[in-house]
Amino acid sequence: MYRNKLKLILQFLLFLTCLSVVLGLKKSTDSTGLIPLVEEVKVNFKLFAQSTNDLQKAVAALNENHQSINEAKNALKNSRLAYKRVAFFLDYFFQSSSLIYNKPAKTEVEEPYMEYQEPSGFQVMEALLFDPQPWVHQKELAAQAELLASSSSDLPALLYSFTATDQQILESVRLELIRVVTLSITGYDAPELKSGIVEAEQSIRAIQKALLPLLQQSDQATVLLRQNLDATAVYLDRHPDFDSFDRMKFLTTYVLPLQEQLSNFIRFSKAELNTQSALNYEAKNIFSPDAIPLSVFPGAIKTDSKIVALGKKLFLEKALSGNLKRNCASCHHPEKYFSEPLKTSLAFDGESSVVRNAPTLVYAGFQYSQFWDGRVKSLQEQIKTVIANPQEMNGSHQVISERISSSGIYQRDFKELFPAAKENPVTIDAIASALAAYVQSLAPRNSAFDKYINGDRRAMNAQQLKGFNLFMGKGQCGSCHFAPLFNGLIPPYYKLTEYEVLGTPENADFKHPKKDQDRGRYSFFPISYYQAAFKTPTIRNVEKTAPYMHNGAFQDLYQVVDFYNKGGGAGLGLDLPGQTLSAKPLNLTEIEMQNIVSFMKSLTDNL
Repeated sequence: MYRNKLKLILQFLLFLTCLSVVLGLKKSTDSTGLIPLVEEVKVNFKLFAQSTNDLQKAVAALNENHQSINEAKNALKNSRLAYKRVAFFLDYFFQSSSLIYNKPAKTEVEEPYMEYQEPSGFQVMEALLFDPQPWVHQKELAAQAELLASSSSDLPALLYSFTATDQQILESVRLELIRVVTLSITGYDAPELKSGIVEAEQSIRAIQKALLPLLQQSDQATVLLRQNLDATAVYLDRHPDFDSFDRMKFLTTYVLPLQEQLSNFIRFSKAELNTQSALNYEAKNIFSPDAIPLSVFPGAIKTDSKIVALGKKLFLEKALSGNLKRNCASCHHPEKYFSEPLKTSLAFDGESSVVRNAPTLVYAGFQYSQFWDGRVKSLQEQIKTVIANPQEMNGSHQVISERISSSGIYQRDFKELFPAAKENPVTIDAIASALAAYVQSLAPRNSAFDKYINGDRRAMNAQQLKGFNLFMGKGQCGSCHFAPLFNGLIPPYYKLTEYEVLGTPENADFKHPKKDQDRGRYSFFPISYYQAAFKTPTIRNVEKTAPYMHNGAFQDLYQVVDFYNKGGGAGLGLDLPGQTLSAKPLNLTEIEMQNIVSFMKSLTDNL
């Protein structure tokens, strides 16, 4: 029944996506790459379907025998590799049809409609096959394998009346290159198989094939792009081991220059198109400060130095509090990188404490939600909420506005910066906007890491470079703290912020952990999958922002890394069936953990 229902859903999705192509994509004379792309995709669809049939057979033969388990794992890996040859095409042109193949092995909630997306596909199968007793999951594995096989056999129907422009082809491979940089080499979608490097090679080879018909000119830029595509694929081919792969060398020597060359080619060809991503395609590469523009985030306002200066003044203004004794800096200390050195800040009464740790405000503007539980969408909403919160600023919006209005200097500044106001320009919305402008300006991007990735090869030491490779690889840190901001902004579109259930304990005693009672996002959205879920914060400037986690449980970075190394709360033995972090140990050595800490310290900015 489950399998039949899934197949009907897939057939309906297939119909919708085919219909959208026929109705939505206009024919264009600028389609040099269309016919070669379709022919290549046809071949790879067939190979992918065959690989899923092989996977079905391997799962059917699964038993307690070690050889049968290895054969099933190898069949899964081979099918994943076959999928990577068509992933860029499906993810871009037929996104709804691609959803079943490679989604994370956890239930995802589609907001704001609150629809559940049950996990399916490769990542679910990987989690089951790497269970200590995978054969006990044979029935579920068989259902997943059948789903993959039946859906992959239907893929050729997507090509009926398919048409696309060269602009769309170029954008699809551009986004696939971002996936390679931010997801494949981190092991995001194959953490147990550790096949991310060989999968990245398949993605680059697929990009090569898709671009080849468009790269027939003999000018130097085009020739260089062709050569570097091949050099990137060759480097991946020669260094397939996941744990030892030199990600920093790969980024700086191969794939970031390749991203720049591809952008230059698209620009030169006048083929710019951005239909799906929040990225600024004019940026040099994904690590450029302008790659993710502030303007895409909720409540972002066009700022200038004057409104930032006003916001900075208000940040220190005690008239914003109910008792005229507190300001924003009371909990977000500028000298502490706008964080709080206490586990949780003192409440308004000066005796009790608020519920959660005050995180840094640096890069806070680069998020789609605010607060640890993401209960508001913009900085302006957050600011107004904090001002009115009885435990924090305990201020009346009307009283606060009247107080600020009573200052002639403030009146002058607000009239100049908010001229559209018909009456008194000093409103709570204007106050919040000025403060938000100041917080948005706290994004220097001048750390040792930023200097290194942008060409200064003396900015990071050997230990920090080793730490980066571990962070983005064996440590699996980069599969939740996504590059380039190392927060929960999910690549390659950067349109969503991720929430995770880590099982952070109430205390820092790993031998006797106590379950934290904070319900996280569940208190805002009472859905079981959000129980104890929190937003993934940036780790930029984390060296300066102790203590850590939503409850301030950990005092030092090594302790934080050790917590992840042990498998989170579930790995420590806490009963956390909804934990999204793998409970399996990472098996990092003490030196490797110290190296990861060293890398994180390289993310400290000069404020």
